Parts: sequence; C-alpha cells; structure tokens
Amino acid sequence: MKLLVTGGAGFIGSNFILYWMGHHPDDTVVNLDKLTYAGNLKNLVQVENLPHYLFVRGDICDAAVVDSVMKGVDVVVHFAAESHVDRSIRNPSPFVSTNVVGTHVLLESALKHKVSRFHHISTDEVYGSLELSDSSKFNERTPYDPRSPYSASKAGSDHLVSAYYHTYGMPVTVTNCSNNFGPFQFPEKLIPLAITNCIEGKRIPVYGDGKHVRDWLYVEDHCRAIELVLQKGIVGETYCIGGLTQDIDNLSVVKKILHLMGKNESNIEYVPDRLGHDRRYAMNWKKIQHELGWKPLHDFDTWLTSTVGWYTKHESWWRQIKK
Repeated sequence: MKLLVTGGAGFIGSNFILYWMGHHPDDTVVNLDKLTYAGNLKNLVQVENLPHYLFVRGDICDAAVVDSVMKGVDVVVHFAAESHVDRSIRNPSPFVSTNVVGTHVLLESALKHKVSRFHHISTDEVYGSLELSDSSKFNERTPYDPRSPYSASKAGSDHLVSAYYHTYGMPVTVTNCSNNFGPFQFPEKLIPLAITNCIEGKRIPVYGDGKHVRDWLYVEDHCRAIELVLQKGIVGETYCIGGLTQDIDNLSVVKKILHLMGKNESNIEYVPDRLGHDRRYAMNWKKIQHELGWKPLHDFDTWLTSTVGWYTKHESWWRQIKK
C-alpha cells in the first residue's frame, strides 16, 4: 500500500510516520511537508534512508505539487495544518489558506486519482467550549461552534471533507482528536514548554487562573487510533479520540511536571489570559472504543512521566528550536 502523509515533518505527522513504518514496513510512505517553523526533518532520521520512504518538500495549496505526489496513492492521511491558537489570533490568514484552501486542493487531487481512502485529522476545538460546571463531553454529534480563527479554519476543512463524501462519494474518514503530547512536539505548546523551561531554569507561564481544562491524548495512542480507523473504520464516519476519563486543568498539569522534575510551585508565572480562551474541552471516545476496540495504552500520569524523560534525554533536539 502507498500512503501520502501531509505534514509528516510536524509533531503528530512525524510520530505517525515512525509508527506506521515500524508496524507496516512493506508499505510506501510519501511525506509532503512545506517545512514551516513547526516542521523538522530531524524527527524522521530513523526512516529517512529507508527505500519505502520519500520526502517531498511542498505546499498543499500548490495544486501541481499535490497532483504530482498523489499519483499511485492508495491512502491519504492529512495532518498538514496551521495549529497554534495564539498564532491564529495574531494572523489568521495562513490558517485559512493552509487549513481550508489546502484541504480543498488535496480533496480535488484525491478525487481525480481515485484514492481508496482520504483520512482527515481534525480537532476537538471545532466543537467550541464547555463550562467548568458542565459534566458533558464532546461527541460525534456535538454541533460545531468554533471560537478562534484556528478552530474556525479546521471546522471549514471538516465540512469540505464531509461535502466531498456526500457530493462525490469520496471515501473519507475523519478523526477529531483532543490535545496531543509526547516526543517531537514544538516547545511552544504547554507540556513541552513547561518541561523545557524547567530544564532551563525558567518560569512556566500559565494563562489566567490556570483552570482551563484540556483532554490530553498521548501521540502514540493517537497514531494507534488512526491505524484502526484506516483498517476498520466505516467510510463517511467521524471518530472522536481523547485520552482522559477525568478532567485535569492546566495548572494541575504544570504542577505534575514540576513534581516530576523536583521543582516547586514558585516556578509558575501567571500571565494575562488568551483572547477568547476556551474554558474546557472533554471528549467522549466511546464510539471508537466500542466499534473499533481502541483505548489508551496507559493513563495520563504514566505517559507524562515518559514525556518528561524524552525531553530530558533529547536536549539537543529542542534547544536548537528554542534558540
């Protein structure tokens, strides 16, 4: 089988390529990535010389480039996206271009080349925000209510994928995942920023009161979920993927990291809250559990300990990025 992975030099995309090639060594993987600030080919040194791996530097908004790499592809796994909310607030234009227009270009080419599956990676942020007092969780039937330019652009791409299924019969599947963490995550995101700041002796910034809740998903668990959807998922269906069964607020996450690293809470720095900061995300992932047999391999604390260990052992990777 031949896979086209978009955004495969990014955090989740590179983890997926390493996972897939480790578990499906006979498959061919083409990695199309623009190599923006968050793309890093050092994530893929394990596979860069393998005969079944090909890297192509290119923009998913470039129809000619997309068409050239789509030839002979069986499955598209579409990760490529601008994804940092703060950046989308400062400058929404790249988010609309990459996340909406780029997805459209890919869909057009995939339709032309008759791919057997187009799998689209999306986010829980398209569903909006839950109140801290609300015990409900997002699920596949939750109405869309995006609150940032980032989540609005991802909602737009989700709707395009769905439209190509209903209008043209494109064999699509969609996964809406919660906040990922793990190896190779760009250190502007909360968990790697907290870990690397601890190592550097810097304080850890926490937005507002720190009570914002996210549903944390370890990246390898996410890769396993995508694998199951590609193998067993029903065309036209959406699957929500989360990692937790109980809420953990951001301040508690930071405190856990400080404890693991032998630091005290004086290393926390409260900073002004983000504009339009969503209060709570929580995912109901019973559908993928019941229908496909997926669940996280370990709990949050186990994966967090593993993640702290990875960043501690790989200073050369993140120090160059933070420079």
